[in-house]
Amino acid sequence: MKGIVKEFKEFIARGNVVDLAVGVIVGSAFGKIVTSLVNDILMPIIGAILGGIDFTGLSLNIKDATILYGNFIQNIIDFLIVAFCIFIFVKAINTFTAKAKKKEEVKEEEPVKSEEVLLLEEIRDLLKKKK
Repeated sequence: MKGIVKEFKEFIARGNVVDLAVGVIVGSAFGKIVTSLVNDILMPIIGAILGGIDFTGLSLNIKDATILYGNFIQNIIDFLIVAFCIFIFVKAINTFTAKAKKKEEVKEEEPVKSEEVLLLEEIRDLLKKKK
């Protein structure tokens, strides 16, 4: 039992789990912002363009069942906005990491001086000191 507890502690302490937890919390907060953007700003504008339609009130009654397709339309728009924002965010991160990798590759490609060149530079420096 102690081995499992120790393993679990190591698992939790890894950076990936902490990063995932932070991502979920930030994602949840971001989702609330996007939902507010859709509900409070975009949907009223779209409704006004389409003649004052309030999407949340759109429904269809079939006998005793009520189908709230307006909420469904609103959730689809919400999803598309979240997906687009995540796409832009991932694209920006990929661009940034690609630039960082490129800089590292340039640093690694610096030519290595041969022993002869190093010896000649040392002789040059010694001759400069004598003057």
